[in-house]
Amino acid sequence: MLTLTNVEVKYADVILVLRGVSLRIPEGGIVSLLGSNGAGKTTTLKAISGLLRTELGEVTAGAIEYRGERIDGLDPERVAQMGIIQVMEGRKVLKHLTIEENLRLGGYIRRDAGSRADLDRVYDYFPRLRARKGAVSGYLSGGEQQMVLIGRAMMARPKLMLLDEPSMGLAPLVAAEIFEIIRRLAAEEGTTILLVEQNAKAALRTSAFAYVLENGRVVLEGPSASLAENEDIREFYLGMSKLGEKRSYREVKTYKRRKRWL
Repeated sequence: MLTLTNVEVKYADVILVLRGVSLRIPEGGIVSLLGSNGAGKTTTLKAISGLLRTELGEVTAGAIEYRGERIDGLDPERVAQMGIIQVMEGRKVLKHLTIEENLRLGGYIRRDAGSRADLDRVYDYFPRLRARKGAVSGYLSGGEQQMVLIGRAMMARPKLMLLDEPSMGLAPLVAAEIFEIIRRLAAEEGTTILLVEQNAKAALRTSAFAYVLENGRVVLEGPSASLAENEDIREFYLGMSKLGEKRSYREVKTYKRRKRWL
């Protein structure tokens, strides 16, 4: 469905963030993109959605293809109309609008602007939003705001959803609920999902395949179940030693990353 081939991204023609990133996102599944802060995960999503252009960013090399069509030069509005919807980190709801008003905004890129059936479908996934649909979004909890953002994206009937740190700042039980909804969207709606997440354990449980970004490069990739057993992933992303006990970063004396290009 989506292919990134040796993509490089610069900001303001000076700052090189992505250094030859290649990804393949098959249709109908969940792929996770892992990495620490500053690794280039959010930049990768913005390169796909076209939002780089709003931040003086540009794809300077490589190609991004969606169903055989180059999209790296398109405006974000056109990318969204093709069915690629990004849910940005930070829970950017329109705080002065109600839950239902926020949700309806998600359907505006469609010709029918979203139907009552679409709203009901969102409420079926998020019963908590149905119960509070008239509440002003700025007064919602962090988990409820994240539900609004995912629901708003659902209103656009996306073919590919780009999720950026959906569990950030959420209590564990709420985060678990969000990840279960993500799994259901892929299984029940057929929505392809590219999941950027720092919670590596939850991301690997949720996705079928994963990539690890480090300093703007893909350094590891493979089936999520295999990466969850990878020694480097366990030590540096799951905080576990070879024997399975928790490991403190202060105790790490060496840092040997198996690079895929070695």
